[in-house]
Amino acid sequence: MSHLYPFVLFNLLVLGLLALDLGVIHRRARAVSLRQAAFWSTFWVLLSLTFNVGIYFWRGRESALEFLTAYLLEKSLSTDNVFVFAVVFSAAAVPAAYQYRVLFWGVLGALAMRGAFIAGGAALLSRFAWVTYFFGGFLAITGTSLLLRRRQEIHPERNPLLRWASRVMPIIRDYEGPRLFVRRDNRFFATPLFLALLMVETTDLLLAVDSIPAAFAVTQDSFIVYSSNVLAVLGLRALFFLLVGVMAKFRYLRTGLSVVLVFMGLKMLAAPIYKLPTAPSLAAICVILIATILASLWAERAGLRMDGEVRRR
Repeated sequence: MSHLYPFVLFNLLVLGLLALDLGVIHRRARAVSLRQAAFWSTFWVLLSLTFNVGIYFWRGRESALEFLTAYLLEKSLSTDNVFVFAVVFSAAAVPAAYQYRVLFWGVLGALAMRGAFIAGGAALLSRFAWVTYFFGGFLAITGTSLLLRRRQEIHPERNPLLRWASRVMPIIRDYEGPRLFVRRDNRFFATPLFLALLMVETTDLLLAVDSIPAAFAVTQDSFIVYSSNVLAVLGLRALFFLLVGVMAKFRYLRTGLSVVLVFMGLKMLAAPIYKLPTAPSLAAICVILIATILASLWAERAGLRMDGEVRRR
């Protein structure tokens, strides 16, 4: 039972922060400004780095490096969620004042789903050695597939869970403030905000299929995998409002994330023969992401310069 204490204490900390977030800081539904998003993004990153320091003094240098690598990996992969969430909110016409509330409840669902995924993955890896090859091959194939194909258009309205919900429960057409359900004539109705939440949850579930095996490629310590995943997800809400307006500028980010997935998959496949130390893995991820961002910024600047020359002509 003693191995469960860190999970219990960590979850109590997370639930306390979420209660403070929704009950005090964001009690009133309102649009999140860029300044607020930048502040809270910085807060969650600093909190994660502080937790990383705690891991260093508690478990030592190697565990701290594993946490930092897994956190950076999960944080990078979560940027792909920003584009998807923007599409969902646009398709569902979610008012800006309610988007943060949807992401808040989406985070709670994501924590539960990812916790179950991580527990299942850890159990499989501890009992069956071949699962390492399965996870590694899955990451390498997924990364290669994303690298070779262009970004596909996302159609939230085709979500099968959304279609099912529309058939089995009564739904009103208009938003009722930040509420997910309303009661009318002694009947409960789902609001469009609930449907947006369903789309966010199912989208996160699909994206977690990639991110969790990638974290296990860094370490098989389930607490490190879980805590790094949770802290990355907690900062996703603020990251969404910070990056949603500029994501189009990072045109090569998806390519970089694909390369990272391939790299982690190959690392996992090679682990039974040679286990790559955590520090070189962290360095490789940083180099890939920095190169991706710089290439995107260079391409953006070159495109703007060409557009300016065309206008002058």
